[in-house]
Amino acid sequence: MNANPTSITGKTDWNSLIREVISGEWRDPATGKRCEVPFETIRIEESLDGGAADLVAPLKIGRKLAVVSDTNTLEAMGRRVAKELRGWTDVEEIVFPGDTHCDEPTIALMQEKTRHCDGCVVVGSGSLSDTVKYATFKDGRKYVSFATAASMNGYGAGTASVTLANGYKTSVSAQAPRAVFVDLKVNAAAPPWLSAAGFGDSIVRPVAQVEWWAAHRLLGTAYSQTPFDLFHVEKDEDLMIKTSPGYKTGSIEANGYLYRVLVLASFGNNIVGSSHSGSMGEHQISHWIDMFAGAAHPGTTHGQQVGVATVTLARLHRFLLSLDKAPQIKATQISETDFVQRYGASIGRMMFAEAKKKSFDTEGAARFNRRLAEVWPQLRAELKAMMIDPDELQHMLREAGGPVTASDLGLPRDIWRRAMKHARDIRNRWSFLDLADDAGLLDDFLTHDPQ
Repeated sequence: MNANPTSITGKTDWNSLIREVISGEWRDPATGKRCEVPFETIRIEESLDGGAADLVAPLKIGRKLAVVSDTNTLEAMGRRVAKELRGWTDVEEIVFPGDTHCDEPTIALMQEKTRHCDGCVVVGSGSLSDTVKYATFKDGRKYVSFATAASMNGYGAGTASVTLANGYKTSVSAQAPRAVFVDLKVNAAAPPWLSAAGFGDSIVRPVAQVEWWAAHRLLGTAYSQTPFDLFHVEKDEDLMIKTSPGYKTGSIEANGYLYRVLVLASFGNNIVGSSHSGSMGEHQISHWIDMFAGAAHPGTTHGQQVGVATVTLARLHRFLLSLDKAPQIKATQISETDFVQRYGASIGRMMFAEAKKKSFDTEGAARFNRRLAEVWPQLRAELKAMMIDPDELQHMLREAGGPVTASDLGLPRDIWRRAMKHARDIRNRWSFLDLADDAGLLDDFLTHDPQ
């Protein structure tokens, strides 16, 4: 295998390894088994201009297709894709507002607007992609995706991030697209901050791996090395980091390496059947901001928030792992009354039910402390080998053009501190936020953290 995705002709082959995984040729180093992903094809090319019909036709997603874009992506690529497909099949062009959110009313509207079509072609990213993903999942239709900005890692995920009617934002089972198509010229021409946001959503690897492995060692939950092995076959994470300053100048190379990591991250999620390899405490912080910042929300994107949260959690990891003696937790302080007072009756009770599942009573805390003390010296060494220094992470993110502090996000410090303190409430997924809070160390860390 080449050390990077460059062919012998010198031209970058953006689809090396990606082809091997989709075809089943690549084998998991840990098991020797083929890994299955739910895609027929993924194509990352310098340009796909004029090729939409040739790309979509073999996938047989229907004779009448809805081409769905929004007011931000219509001129960038949506109109072009619709025109190219119209020469081959019946097309209905549907345009949503640029500020579309993936919530239950919007999903229902998407189903209604596309119900006369056999399948969907979504031209866009983020919320628009998730809306089509979940709408087609609900009614059993197929869809394909043309990416327009490298702003998030969810293009190929089998889940969608949906805001429920009561305001609770959650990850729900959906479907991956039959195919993902990336025109790097289009994506590199998008505003640079979008690629920087995607970088923020991708640089979580060291933080997520630390927390997932720690949960496995301390709580016996499942863990797989496979998603992380994928990043290292062709040094994709290193190349993404090295080229990331190029987002500011619209570099096709920088966006190409970023997209490879975004795609490989989706492979890992689909192979393992969970998002743990790229979504731990840092994502809970971002979700808390989106759900509860209210009027103080600065309008920043998920990827931007995740990037800042990643840097802060990396500092929390460094602090906890600097302790020679294992921290000791107490029984989790959790009550349904507090949750209802904090979040309201509907969301509060829902979140309490999830958070309760990972909470410790007195006996459970004692068992956890014994286990943590037993493995602490070895665990510290294991986790430090997975880490990237938080100062280095912050430098990388700044060089990529992304925000690195809550102030950069435009988020008031008190909201940021509340997000850090209460993000653990979001879901039943243990992280170092739980460890630090149950050990009585989180408040002091937040007081002295330079956010």
